[in-house]
Amino acid sequence: MSASPAQTASPTYADVNRDVIRTLEPPGNAYYGWMSLIGFVLAACLFGAWTAQIFYGIGMSGKRVPQMWLLYITTFVFWIGIGHAGTLISAILYLFRARWRTSIYRAAEIMTVFAVMTAGLFPLIHLGRMWFGYWLLPYPNQRYLWPNFRSPLLWDVFAISTYLTISAVFLFVGMIPDIAAIRDASTGWRKKIYGTLSLGWEGSDSQWRHYRRAYGLFAALNTPLVVSVHSVVAFDFAMALVPGWHTTLFAPFFVDGAIFSGFAMVLILMIPMRKYFNLYAYIGDRHLDAMGKLILTTSLVLTYFYVCEAFTAWYSGDHIEKASLFWKATASYAWAFWLQYFCNSLAPLVLFWKRARTSTVVLYIVSILVLIGMWFERFNIIAPSLGHGFYPYAWGIAVPSVTDTAIIIGSFAWFFFLFLAFIKLMPSVSVVEVKETIPHPVQHGGVTDGRQRGRRLRSRGQHGPGHPGSAGPGVRRFHRLLAVAGGGDRSRSGTPAAHEPGSPVHADRRPHRDGVGLCADHLERAQVEPRHRWEAHRFDPSVYRHRL
Repeated sequence: MSASPAQTASPTYADVNRDVIRTLEPPGNAYYGWMSLIGFVLAACLFGAWTAQIFYGIGMSGKRVPQMWLLYITTFVFWIGIGHAGTLISAILYLFRARWRTSIYRAAEIMTVFAVMTAGLFPLIHLGRMWFGYWLLPYPNQRYLWPNFRSPLLWDVFAISTYLTISAVFLFVGMIPDIAAIRDASTGWRKKIYGTLSLGWEGSDSQWRHYRRAYGLFAALNTPLVVSVHSVVAFDFAMALVPGWHTTLFAPFFVDGAIFSGFAMVLILMIPMRKYFNLYAYIGDRHLDAMGKLILTTSLVLTYFYVCEAFTAWYSGDHIEKASLFWKATASYAWAFWLQYFCNSLAPLVLFWKRARTSTVVLYIVSILVLIGMWFERFNIIAPSLGHGFYPYAWGIAVPSVTDTAIIIGSFAWFFFLFLAFIKLMPSVSVVEVKETIPHPVQHGGVTDGRQRGRRLRSRGQHGPGHPGSAGPGVRRFHRLLAVAGGGDRSRSGTPAAHEPGSPVHADRRPHRDGVGLCADHLERAQVEPRHRWEAHRFDPSVYRHRL
């Protein structure tokens, strides 16, 4: 694989602003061509087939006994799983301070919101007569229709609604500094719109302090939702007595499979976006390598669950469970069963080699196979179990119709249409997070030659409000002092790393009664305006007694 020259370049703060804002420029013919194709598929397959189903009845979808759920609920569970990787990358990896997530987590968050919105279409499609959907709401009525709050189906409503709300707020909060950067670079009506969405962001110290607290809070709220949402979806199956469903393994089984398919969808979105927007400097081989490792890890865990499922059915002594597993593997649905194993267990094994993990072609093919395998995994859970239950007179083979097949294809068009439209309206790469990974150009004894340009740009204020460097020089020095006091320039041994690349300048040191450290007057002298001085005392009291 040939690397782009941009991959080896070291971007400056101004480069990050310019490259991210460049993704919002008027698109070319290739973009309009893909949008036209996806829009045609969306209109013909999703809205056209859905309209025909409403007009002629739900029978057009192939929804017959015994496979009453079949493709709609299969695809619903699939899309819920797709939305899990975005939260994992953005929230959990943020809490663990994984630096490689900075360039890809924004697209993953966008994917999360749109995947859950796509999944939300299928309960509405499955209802048939959507205009009577208000009957499900708990309000006083004359029909004595009340929802069953003990039903796992209602748990789905609460869990998924909460997950969608928190994910959407988490996405918006993380974009506020980036929207402010776009606001400053825009003119006319766009400046007014982005100015409203930026919520008055100016990049002051107090705003940054509250922003970090809010972002960490939402990350902590999103983390348990990753596990809870798909666990609740698994309860829909586990609490039934249908052969192949009644197992306690479904909760971790579904969660791991969801993260597995979500990572694959992230790569399917990020690889073309990196190529189209020339983002090689921000989405490099190390990001692809990390994503490949996670796909390989989740694949191995999923294979372990497959083995546990077969082991439990074989050694449980339950003849019905054993017969159900044997029928899946050898009878009418054997092709789907073994396709699932090939795509989810065998194909990702190629990622053991680093050359495969950094090859965009290999990663793209493996990701497509993973999505195919995960869809058929949901299919193998629903269709064979419903079609081969306890009573032989109720056995049957699922036959998909043109209508439900078209709606499933249209759901993919719906997802990609929303994603392509969004990345031209909002930044697809985080300006703030990427700037935090760039080494600081100021070092001991001056500035290295390769970073002179970055220092000159920052001295001119060409940062934008997406970084602390957008504030005044006193505020910038204040942030630099805080980084030093927080141990940002320490080596593992605890000694100052004076020669490490990108280490910030130490502030003036003098003997302190508790050792050598920063004193309060250092922080106060870093402020240019008097209004900042009280924030120096309020920001981090531990900085005064910090040992270097």
